[in-house]
Amino acid sequence: MLTNGGFFTEAKIPQQKTYNGVVFPAVLTPSALESRNLSVLKAAVKDQKPWLDSLLHRHGAILFRGFNSLTTASNFNNVVEAFGYEELPYVGGAAPRTNVVGRVFTANESPPDQKIPFHHEMAQVPEYPSKLFFFCEVEPANGGETPIVLSHLVYERMKEKYPDFVDKLEKHGLIYTRVLGEGDDPSSPIGRGWKSTFLTNDKSVAEERAGKLNMKLEWTDDGVKTIMGPIPAVKYDETRQRKIWFNSMVAAYTGWEDARNDPVKSVTFGDGTPLPAHIIYDCLKILEDESIAIPWQKGDVLLIDNLAVLHSRRPFDPPRRILASLCK
Repeated sequence: MLTNGGFFTEAKIPQQKTYNGVVFPAVLTPSALESRNLSVLKAAVKDQKPWLDSLLHRHGAILFRGFNSLTTASNFNNVVEAFGYEELPYVGGAAPRTNVVGRVFTANESPPDQKIPFHHEMAQVPEYPSKLFFFCEVEPANGGETPIVLSHLVYERMKEKYPDFVDKLEKHGLIYTRVLGEGDDPSSPIGRGWKSTFLTNDKSVAEERAGKLNMKLEWTDDGVKTIMGPIPAVKYDETRQRKIWFNSMVAAYTGWEDARNDPVKSVTFGDGTPLPAHIIYDCLKILEDESIAIPWQKGDVLLIDNLAVLHSRRPFDPPRRILASLCK
């Protein structure tokens, strides 16, 4: 199917799933050779923006594939800007990242043998992105997919299987606790130090920025303990009229582990009581069962609605370079 402008063709790939007649994710390819040109692609994005927005709202994620002009971080930055979404500064997130160009950062730079569990981006802070872009600059030698899963499906499966647990989650929310060093620790998936987390070297500025996130700080000799919450673990998506599993519970409980952090202590119910391990690990299984993983190809751009979709990262054999951009 072509859009009105004829720039994009909706394509099919083997990994897609269909839910209630809607494929996940949508896949767009260029409809003609000229639409592979970067300036034509940017113009098409601007021209077709309302249609692309409605497609994203319907499907939750869009994979753009086969646009040969998308070869560099700078090209990717230009396409992100063509969408016209406001940039969200990466304040309060846990992952180590490096600014590459403009609005483009490296994706989580944790070691390739580590899996990054499913999460909504920055669900543990009050100001989170509404949309995320990922771009494959260097495709992985092996592995390294970014699996995605529809959040409302996870909520529905969990509510059906563990109604009392979900009721308590909806009543109390979650508290997230993380210990940060001063500088970044690239060996850890949550290794962002407090200076880059709050974009300052000044403790009083860090306190002020943490306060805006409703985050409490407890300073230690060599770092700081951050306490966030209670914060809701389930949200209501007004635009789609459904509840979503909007939290970092599984990610924190199974993945927030390094020299400073014990993952079991990193997340609790909002009343401070511990989470039941067997339910967390079953939730992880549900996430895996419902997810899809599309092998990256060079030049791929994946646009995710952060209110509809959780994402993760599989381990990989280098090289692999995935870049990201966060939007308000």
